[in-house]
Amino acid sequence: MFNKTDPRIKLLKGRAWLAVPQFETHLLDELGIPHTGSISGITKLPKDAAVYGNIIYRENFPKDIFWNRLCMEVPFIAEFSSISEAADILRSIQRNWAFYPFNCFRRAELIEKKLPFISKKEKAFPYDIPSAEMGIWTLLNEHQIFASAKTSSPLPRGEIFFKEDKINPPSRAYLKMWEALTLLNFYLKKHQEKNGPIEKSKALHAEVSKNAPSLPAADSICLDAGACPGGWSWVLDSLGCKIIAIDRSPLRPDLMAKKNIEFIKHDAFTLKPEEIGKIDWLCSDVICYPPRLYEWIIKWIESGLCEKFICTIKMQGDPDNETVKKFAAIPNSKIVHLTVNKHELTWLKAPFIY
Repeated sequence: MFNKTDPRIKLLKGRAWLAVPQFETHLLDELGIPHTGSISGITKLPKDAAVYGNIIYRENFPKDIFWNRLCMEVPFIAEFSSISEAADILRSIQRNWAFYPFNCFRRAELIEKKLPFISKKEKAFPYDIPSAEMGIWTLLNEHQIFASAKTSSPLPRGEIFFKEDKINPPSRAYLKMWEALTLLNFYLKKHQEKNGPIEKSKALHAEVSKNAPSLPAADSICLDAGACPGGWSWVLDSLGCKIIAIDRSPLRPDLMAKKNIEFIKHDAFTLKPEEIGKIDWLCSDVICYPPRLYEWIIKWIESGLCEKFICTIKMQGDPDNETVKKFAAIPNSKIVHLTVNKHELTWLKAPFIY
């Protein structure tokens, strides 16, 4: 927690965002910063803005910003005279801090060594994200830290890398589902911590599904739209789910043979919710224009036949942020750019998301 009387710390009025590599211009466009195609190509930096590598700060900003790894929600600048003092300032606020390299790399490395260790190793799925707040910091120069204890992501630098299974999944799309489920598990855990006792077991394991009925698990009925070749169905199958896989092309043969997977050869968007019936989770990785996905999702929400969703909003050309805003306005939902997302965003909806 901040010591508001500490003269070394200056709270800033705005917010800052860590841009997504290769999609930095999308963030610049959202923030209204003119450019010629890159951060280095910014043509006119507004007076209320600052750029620190891939971190972009603005004092005045629009409500909805989507194309970022994370938002630094309460940014500050701290003055320090020594490496030990820099580490002490950060530790006095909270325990966990992830480092973003920008300037004075050797000095920053020495400060990082004096902070509690944050592992950068790949994670095995399922992975339980710690509940403690994860801050982010960088050095502006030899005597100034730019940081935020509170961010929009529970992950260090807003990203997670898994130990990949390069043998069993039919496509790399499984990594999106792994990350989405990991975030949903975190949101559920925070909901339970706030509203009642939490089961300490790892909720993503099918064998403990009774302790976490809100997540995909044994006997959950999940619709997988745009399922071919089966990356998402493969993950849901590993959790013991009953799966309705819909696509014009079949899944990989071994998945097609699964008794818990029902395959429907069809365009998912032309099927009415009433034709499918009640399901626990609707999962969509369909390649389509965002408005078409939104219209279909609204039909499902209005039908009352599903209340939990994992959907990829895939962009065709320039980002369709107007449709993304419509998704973001749906109650109990969140827009994220997953670590493995490319020119796309992921929309998550569940009763335990605020």
